[in-house]
Amino acid sequence: MVLLGQQTALVRHRGPRRRVFWSTVAAAVTLALAVGGHAIRTYDERPPWGSDIAYEAGYLQGNRVRHHDRTGDRVRDLLAGGCARMEAEGLGGRKATHNPALWVAGCLDGVAGRPSRHQGLAY
Repeated sequence: MVLLGQQTALVRHRGPRRRVFWSTVAAAVTLALAVGGHAIRTYDERPPWGSDIAYEAGYLQGNRVRHHDRTGDRVRDLLAGGCARMEAEGLGGRKATHNPALWVAGCLDGVAGRPSRHQGLAY
């Protein structure tokens, strides 16, 4: 910045000392590793939002069946317990393993034509 009536001069701004800088970097890395290790230990193979994934996967499956069923027989079958049967047979896929009950609830919502629970900004 140049001020009128004053000479311009290069000014060196000193940063933190090297020891302080590297200590801060080491502390940040240690904290990040600790938080990451805790998250891995807590959730392992299941993501933190696994319940949302299970519900949406079931909802999409039920919605697809409802849209592709011309006679309505498959929809009636799923509403009469077919979603739970599909999940028990392992037809829900890997996403259903995160929360099987929510997968079935999503499947029933999709087959019945109800809107997904997760529509909107704050669900």
